[in-house]
This record gives sequence, C-alpha cells and structure tokens, in this order.
Amino acid sequence: MSLIVKSESDLISMIENDEWMMEILKTVSKLDLPDWWICAGFVRSKIWVAVHGFDTRTPLSDIDVIYYDDTNRCESAEKKIEAKLHELCAPIPWSAKNEARMHKVNKIEPYTSAADAIAKFPETATALGVKLDKANKVILLAPHGIEDAVNGCIKPTPYFKDNKERMIILDNRLNEKKWNSIWPQLTTPKQSIN
Repeated sequence: MSLIVKSESDLISMIENDEWMMEILKTVSKLDLPDWWICAGFVRSKIWVAVHGFDTRTPLSDIDVIYYDDTNRCESAEKKIEAKLHELCAPIPWSAKNEARMHKVNKIEPYTSAADAIAKFPETATALGVKLDKANKVILLAPHGIEDAVNGCIKPTPYFKDNKERMIILDNRLNEKKWNSIWPQLTTPKQSIN
C-alpha cells in the first residue's frame, strides 16, 4: 500500500483540498444540526482510494450524516433533514440518522453522543467522522485512530471485538460489503473475526 496518508493532519489536508468533499461538508454545515458528523465511508473511502493509488474516487452508496438530538427522536425528523439536504444538493445519496434513537435500531444501550456512536461502529477503519468548524476547517473524529484505515486493515472496534454476537454482525457485514473487490489490498486479520 502507498503511504500517502501518514497522519491525521495529512487526512485533514486531503479532505480540505478535495473540492467535492468540502462542498458536501459545507452543505451539511448549513443545517446547523446538533452534534453532527459525516462519517463512515465518506472518510474511509478517501483513505483507501489514496493508499491504493486510485486516480478517481470510488462510488459511495450513501453519505452518512449523523447527529445527536435528544429532543426529537422521531425518524420523520431524519427524513426531513434528508429532504432538506436533497434540496441543497440533489444528486447526493444522503442518509441522516439521529444517534439519540439509533441504539434502539441497533439493539444496544443508548449512545451518549454522536462521537460515542462513531466509537461503537463495527470496524476501526469505519469509525471516523468529519465536520467543519466555524471557520470551515475540517475537524476529524477518529476514536480508534486512522492507522487501521491507512494500513487497509479491517479490525473490529473494541465495542465489537469482545462480544460474540457483535462479531457475527461484523462478519456478515464484511461478507455483504465485499470491500476487497473494490480495494484489493485490504486485509482482515483472522483473530478479528473468530
């Protein structure tokens, strides 16, 4: 793997120099959502495209926008946010989720914040989020670091690693995602999915 991304500051610079990603971030920022992040594949794919040396971005099935609003846990509020995002930037496959309610969907204890939810994503390489500060500078949230993403290593987050049922979910997810067909240099250590 090419080591174009060596640090979190390298990743932030890459995103800040990516006009498309910055436009996406600015679009979401306009909504002024509480405790918002764009996460998962939006960030992970940027890293994997870079370390694989691809010339073009790989398609994303959606842009995961998460936020934490304990005052309105209705799924309909998420749909309104998605509709607003489509008004602002129609061709993007937006997905908005309020992490104040997603623990019910995921059948786990409540999250305390959007950052807590990201920390409990299945893979360390996916447990990444970005947003903009007031000066339109990128803020990166990487509760487990970026090393696994940079090294193309798909490992479970601590929240998944020590739980047999969650590891089954992770194993099924890896089979479904078929990331190796897009990014062939990825590795999945055997001890991760036992």
